[in-house]
Amino acid sequence: MKKTYFFITILLLFAGCKKEVDTTFLITNNSIGKLDKISLARDIEVIYAQDSVVKDTTVVNLSNNTKKIKIYEKGGKHLLTLTPSADSIPSIENVKIEDPRFITEKGIGLNSTFKEVKENYAIRKIITSMNNVVILLKDSDMYFTIDKKELPSSLQYGSSSNIEAVQIPDKAKIKYLMIGWE
Repeated sequence: MKKTYFFITILLLFAGCKKEVDTTFLITNNSIGKLDKISLARDIEVIYAQDSVVKDTTVVNLSNNTKKIKIYEKGGKHLLTLTPSADSIPSIENVKIEDPRFITEKGIGLNSTFKEVKENYAIRKIITSMNNVVILLKDSDMYFTIDKKELPSSLQYGSSSNIEAVQIPDKAKIKYLMIGWE
C-alpha cells in the first residue's frame, strides 16, 4: 500500500511540473521578448536595464520625441530597432527584428525562407516596392520583407507592381522581419 501512495505522489509531482518556456527571444501577437504591445517608449530603459539602449541623439537634443531606439545586448549584438509613436504618451509603433535568435511561436525568424512563412501563415497582401517585396500576414501585426534580388530576374527589374505569392521562390530569404503595433 505504501508503494502505491509513493508512486501516486511521484506521478502527481511530475504532472504538476510544467516546462517553463524561455520567452527571451519569442515573438507572439502581443510581445517580442521582454517588450509588450502595451509598453511605453519611456519605459524602454527600464525594460532593457540589462542591455544597452541607444536613442537617436540628434532628435533627442531637439525635442522629447525620439525617432529610433536601438536595443543592444551587453557585448554589442544588435537586438531590436524600435520606432515610437508620435502620440503625447508614445508607445512602440514599429519593431524591426535585428537578431536571428528572435523567432515566432511557429519557428519563423530572420533565417527563415518564404516557403516556411507561407506554410505557417496566411498571406493577406504582397506589396511591391522598388527594391523589395513586403509580405503582410492575415491576423498578425508581423510582416516580412524579401529583397527583389531573391526573385527571378524577370521580376527583379520589371516594373510589375503586382507580384503574387506563386512568383516568389520558396528559397527566398527573409531580409527584414517587422512588427507594426498600432
